[in-house]
Amino acid sequence: MATRTESEKVTHGIRVVVKPQYEADHSDPNDQRYVFSYHVTIRNESARRVQLLRRHWIIINGDGDKQEVHGPGVVGFTPSLAPGEEFSYSSYCPLDTDFGTMEGSYEMQNDEGELFEIGIGRFYLAVNAAS
Repeated sequence: MATRTESEKVTHGIRVVVKPQYEADHSDPNDQRYVFSYHVTIRNESARRVQLLRRHWIIINGDGDKQEVHGPGVVGFTPSLAPGEEFSYSSYCPLDTDFGTMEGSYEMQNDEGELFEIGIGRFYLAVNAAS
């Protein structure tokens, strides 16, 4: 069952599910360092092979400070997914507040060379979230 902090979004037949978690062992609240991990599953529910080329994250901390991250692939990979296949990975995000949000998009390319974006729904990074 999904918690309030998770997200799930389908764009162009590509489902993205994100499950965040507070990492107390890697955080230091006295130093305003809060580390959150997040597990992402990307599932190709379309009829075509697709490849993830780039990522774009929008990270907002509890004070409303916004940071954007752009880059190739995810965790060093540019996975190619046939219909029905999925790719999962985990990453992390340090914040200087005990609450924040992340959302964004992936740039994808289908087997015909067409580029398109898929959305990553907003999810919540919260120290006191139910897990």
